[in-house]
Amino acid sequence: MQSISPEIIFRGDSAWIKSLPQIAKLTKRPLLLGRSLATNNLRKKIYSDLEKENLNVQEANLQFDCCMEDLNRLKKITLKNRCDSIIASGGGKVLDAGKYLAECLSIPCITVPLSASTCAGWTALSNIYTTTGQFIEDVALSSCPKILVFDHGFIKTAPRRTLASGIADALAKWYESSLTSSKMDDGLVQHAIQISRVLRDQLLIDGEKAFNYKYDERLSWCNTIEACGLTAGLIGGIGGEKCRTAAAHAIHNAITQIITPKKFLHGEIVGIGILLQLKLEEIKNNNNLANQSIKQLLVLMKEINLPTTISELGINVFEKNNLEKIAQFTCKDKSEIHFLPFAVNKEDIIKVISYFEKQEIKI
Repeated sequence: MQSISPEIIFRGDSAWIKSLPQIAKLTKRPLLLGRSLATNNLRKKIYSDLEKENLNVQEANLQFDCCMEDLNRLKKITLKNRCDSIIASGGGKVLDAGKYLAECLSIPCITVPLSASTCAGWTALSNIYTTTGQFIEDVALSSCPKILVFDHGFIKTAPRRTLASGIADALAKWYESSLTSSKMDDGLVQHAIQISRVLRDQLLIDGEKAFNYKYDERLSWCNTIEACGLTAGLIGGIGGEKCRTAAAHAIHNAITQIITPKKFLHGEIVGIGILLQLKLEEIKNNNNLANQSIKQLLVLMKEINLPTTISELGINVFEKNNLEKIAQFTCKDKSEIHFLPFAVNKEDIIKVISYFEKQEIKI
């Protein structure tokens, strides 16, 4: 069984308003799930619009990232209020929590992304973290959300940083799946990989213009936000679990194990993982083009203010045994790193991280 996409997708400048009649058909007592104070005004509008549709809306917020402590608390709230759906409105952690909660309670989920930072509004997958933001596992869900509302007006209010994060996360679709799945004979997987290649090219062309959005670059912005929030999700839907993540996400998961004062977005860390994966390809797989890809990516990443080294995340890998911890977690059993078509060990991870942290690379 493979869930490819949400049942209904609304997209564009008036997507939210257009979605309301359909939402009202699906639910009468939704739980509106959110988190960030920065999106509070948007969620007030969403709440008000839902009430105008004569829906009995309950509200709840995440206290942490998508973690079991929060999910168990929210489960009780949902049951106590006899809610018949979850409307998850926010960033990737909120969307993941909403999808997981709906699955556990066998009620429909409606996702309303408030940024283009991830494709979590689309996918049948939830990432689970600790209360302090350390990655634990990803959980495959039985279905994608019932309804996805990708409202451009909502997305436009998000900080530019979230779009940069989304660009990095979407780029990983190509760099990971083309490496792990290119030799599979499954036609849909091959189609997903080719879509991810087109996605990469589009982001390399339009990413900077979208990040520095001006009115005359509206098309680049629209194409880029939908590439990050929708097309990236479609790739995962078509490719399924065979369209694997690889080193970039494995390294992301490992880096989150180091607790830092400042929190970084998922895609910001994944972007560093892409660079490290490419260096692994060059060293371990004799890919002479990988270094050129690194240089190409570094240009874009610097233009859109993405971190390019772990030290830029506020982590000194050469103290407190951090380098060993990251390498150990990256290479643990069942890590995505082992989907690579060549063997990688802790020493390899230590070598490529040290290479970047010592700033031996030039654009």
